Amino acid sequence: MIEVRDPDDGRLADFRALTTADRRPDRPGGKGLVIAEGVVVVRRLLASRYPLRAVLGVPRRLADLAPDLAGRSAPVYATSAEVMAEVVGFHLNRGVLAVAGRPPELGVDDVLAGARRLAVLEGVGDHENLGALFRNAAALGVDGVLLGPGCSDPLYRRSVRVSMGHVLAVPFTSLAPWPSGLGLVRDKGFRVLALTPAGSAGPLSAAVGAERVAVLLGSEGPGLTPEAIAAADAAVRIPMAGGVDSLNVATAGAVAFYALGSFLA
Repeated sequence: MIEVRDPDDGRLADFRALTTADRRPDRPGGKGLVIAEGVVVVRRLLASRYPLRAVLGVPRRLADLAPDLAGRSAPVYATSAEVMAEVVGFHLNRGVLAVAGRPPELGVDDVLAGARRLAVLEGVGDHENLGALFRNAAALGVDGVLLGPGCSDPLYRRSVRVSMGHVLAVPFTSLAPWPSGLGLVRDKGFRVLALTPAGSAGPLSAAVGAERVAVLLGSEGPGLTPEAIAAADAAVRIPMAGGVDSLNVATAGAVAFYALGSFLA
């Protein structure tokens, strides 16, 4: 561990001003860095394919991670909670951060290979919803995620945090063109189901007997576009009590993912 006492130390540049620095690669000046917060999430980052650049934390949290950090060549900076807060721009209750680079994006074939259950997202632009979807996908046996237009960056700091680091383990990539790219999914033997609250949609049990299923989920407000629904094999809905017309997209995804685990052949 390298002890750091000066918040202006240039070696901490990757961790600086996290509340204002936009590190998404799709924005001007974005560095494309992956930020993990807390012992649990940092541990998942260390177990992932993302190349570690550096770790910053208070000594107690770094001690918790000592077995995971053993043999790593990346620098590990130890500092006080006060210096850490000055560097990152806010008080970090979790006490440790790790920064990693981004490996090359997976191809669609990489995500589909060996998969039986997929989530395909359109217009999920809220970072917290996206992170929650990845956490639910990991918990409920979804093998990969395909991102259509309008989705936020799954590796944005807030998404990584809300996913509890599971976004670093669940394979994902972009699917284009949209929605005709769904044909690539269908060609691999997936039954494509569009999740919608529309009364005309059939039950989730439409997946019964399928060997592979991809469930389409849309944005929090308008949901899936008509074009995406038309490109699916079937439109399905979650039955709900009267007076309730929809669920949060992450909650709806969790229900669908759980149901698909029962319906697959």
